Amino acid sequence: MSSYEVFADYYDGLTLNVDYPRRADYLLGVLARHKHDAGLTLDLACGTGSLTIELKRRGVDVYGIDGSGEMLSAALSKAAEEGLEILFLCQKMQSIDLYGTIDTCVCTLDSINHMTNPDDVQATFDRVSLFMNPDGLFVFDANTPYKHEKVLGSNTFVYDTDEVFCVWQNTLKENGIVDIDLSLFIPEGDAYYRSDESFSERAYTDAELRAMLTKAGFTVEAVYGDMSFEAPKDDEQRVIYVARKNNY
Repeated sequence: MSSYEVFADYYDGLTLNVDYPRRADYLLGVLARHKHDAGLTLDLACGTGSLTIELKRRGVDVYGIDGSGEMLSAALSKAAEEGLEILFLCQKMQSIDLYGTIDTCVCTLDSINHMTNPDDVQATFDRVSLFMNPDGLFVFDANTPYKHEKVLGSNTFVYDTDEVFCVWQNTLKENGIVDIDLSLFIPEGDAYYRSDESFSERAYTDAELRAMLTKAGFTVEAVYGDMSFEAPKDDEQRVIYVARKNNY
């Protein structure tokens, strides 16, 4: 995975469509629906900490982990500005090493898809399971094969903000993998400074994710369409998995 060295500086501005307060409320709704107290919660692949901060505001005992130091630097600054004490750790998802056990883990905004090797996904599920208390909940989302094939595809998207002009180019490959090339044009006076970053995402089938969760010691309790409590539609772009750690 890319470390998003420059992208981290503009991530928040390019993801203004993400309603973090609403997503935090939704996640807490998921926990309530499954009769689970959040307890000590890990926000895995927390990025710039927007969701972590929203959960903290709602009284959740939460900390965040991300593999990008640049993303975490932004997260720390945002938390400090609000006077919130939140622990952020720089670790890769597939090799997290926690100080103790957790009761809940959330992982959002397609972070699982950023691992294009199924072995890394399995390793991530295994590590989350290792540090999760029995009956704990693992709630994560994932892009669907439909989104990768029909929406992302080999398409190009352009984002124009006050801070950056971004050209987002996709290349659809085999196994639901999309190579993503970002060209960031950053204004400096009368000129623009260009920075390029690349990463890939892979869509996993429902059967693949269920098999990996089962192997890691989880039982899938529900799969929802994004931000809903309904079964995913055929054209669903993102799905939510709710998996409970086995108590045996």
